[in-house]
Amino acid sequence: MERIEPMQVAFYVSQSGREPVRDWLISLSKAEKKLIGEDIKTVQFGWPIGMPVVEKLDRDLWEVRTTLRDKIARVLFTVHAGKIVLLHGFIKKTQKTPIDDLDLATDRMVEVKEG
Repeated sequence: MERIEPMQVAFYVSQSGREPVRDWLISLSKAEKKLIGEDIKTVQFGWPIGMPVVEKLDRDLWEVRTTLRDKIARVLFTVHAGKIVLLHGFIKKTQKTPIDDLDLATDRMVEVKEG
């Protein structure tokens, strides 16, 4: 039986060396981190994967969709050099993904792809 290798997951690293998604995850409760981590692991082992776990937002930009107890979390990512790169994480407060969050993730994606 052929063994499927999971994709590597990497955090976006800013020019100052910060990892904003890691910092955001650290700020969450243990239960929230566990749920988001399980969804990221599902993507890691199942890529390419679609709804309900992943939704495509734009060219080369997707979101991991996690329902927490009383709120909704999103982790925006791209796939680059064979890795899932986590670009931005946030708690969703409206039906539509806020444009500021999309723009931030897009800027980070461009930065990653340009090296």
